Parts: sequence; structure tokens; C-alpha cells
Amino acid sequence: MKNIHLTVTGMHCVGCVKSVTRVLEELEGVEQVNVSLEGYADIQFDENKVSVEQLIEAIEEAGFDATE
Repeated sequence: MKNIHLTVTGMHCVGCVKSVTRVLEELEGVEQVNVSLEGYADIQFDENKVSVEQLIEAIEEAGFDATE
């Protein structure tokens, strides 16, 4: 398992946090997600099943920006 801390911008409400959490939890290999309205996502994932790029892409497809 690998842990990563991503900076997420564009979240303005609890609904945004739930959206980011949901898209990340739907990815195969993601074990645990903690998204904060303060602008970050802590993710525990299996790097053999999902890449950092895929995590960022999922967040961006949900309408937010994410960087390592």
C-alpha cells in the first residue's frame, strides 16, 4: 500500500468533498480516502492496481484540480 497527499482546488462545499471522495473510492485499488474542504485528499492505494496519474485524472474529471 502507498499513501499520497494531493492538493485539490476548486472545492467550495461539503458536496464537493463528497464528490471527490466518491470518484476516488470507485477506483479499483483505492483502500482509504480522506478529503478535506481545506483542499487536500489523503489516499491509501495499491500502486499495482491504480496510479497517481489515474487518481489525479479522476479528480479532474469530477471538475476539480489536483496536484501532488
